[in-house]
Amino acid sequence: MKIIESPREMQQTALELKRAGKTIGFVPTMGFLHEGHLSLIEAARSQCDVLVVSIFVNPAQFGPNEDLDAYPRDFERDESLCVEEGVDILFYPEGEGMYASDASCWVDETRLSVGLCGGSRPGHFRGVCTVVAKLFNLVQPDRAVFGEKDAQQLRVIERMVRDLNFPVKIIRGPIVREPDGLAMSSRNRYLNAEQRRQALCLKQALDLAESLVAEGDRSVESIRQQMRVLIGTVSGAEIDYIEFVDDVTMAPVEVIESETLVALAVKIGATRLIDNMVLNP
Repeated sequence: MKIIESPREMQQTALELKRAGKTIGFVPTMGFLHEGHLSLIEAARSQCDVLVVSIFVNPAQFGPNEDLDAYPRDFERDESLCVEEGVDILFYPEGEGMYASDASCWVDETRLSVGLCGGSRPGHFRGVCTVVAKLFNLVQPDRAVFGEKDAQQLRVIERMVRDLNFPVKIIRGPIVREPDGLAMSSRNRYLNAEQRRQALCLKQALDLAESLVAEGDRSVESIRQQMRVLIGTVSGAEIDYIEFVDDVTMAPVEVIESETLVALAVKIGATRLIDNMVLNP
């Protein structure tokens, strides 16, 4: 496996591979890899000649009071996992190389990114779209895999690719969960044993929504309120949002009549966790 730190070298390498007729698969990450990331890498591995994984904790998508400095990092472990998974190139740029000191151009999606995490984290998706666009220009992928756990991010990236004509096929990777149902996340390591148990309320609330829909309840307000009650029984759980949106347009819905994405963000202690599910009536 080759490790590349220079954005210029990454782009030159990618262009040489393209000229040689190679297809490039790409999995962008912020590192501290877990089984969820590895499932994305596995999905990409079978669909390309050369597999590139990037590790870059993108400062542009963190707000001023968020956990940029504390975000978990373990490059040696990540490197070992990438070798085991058959990654060909590990792109590991430094922040100074990715953003000019006087950078003034950004990529901003203005519809799908408005609510959910976009509402509670202003500027987050501008940072996400910008760094993904930059990574696409540097890595030149034919296919890129994004996880369904970050449901809004996935749909925003798909829209960006469509609207800006990036020649990249986006592949969706299913959510990977712990045996007890907790969605895998690098931020799970922030949780102590009690908080880890409390964090199960996210999946339990989603399961409750699914069962209510299966029983015939179509009222978003009714289902949301019952999810709030369930999460409210967990000491220390603070709801950021519980939102129901059309799975394609991301527009809020009041009645579940077609495929509906229910997404929630909940703080357990100081840790903000997200999860989601598509409800199909």
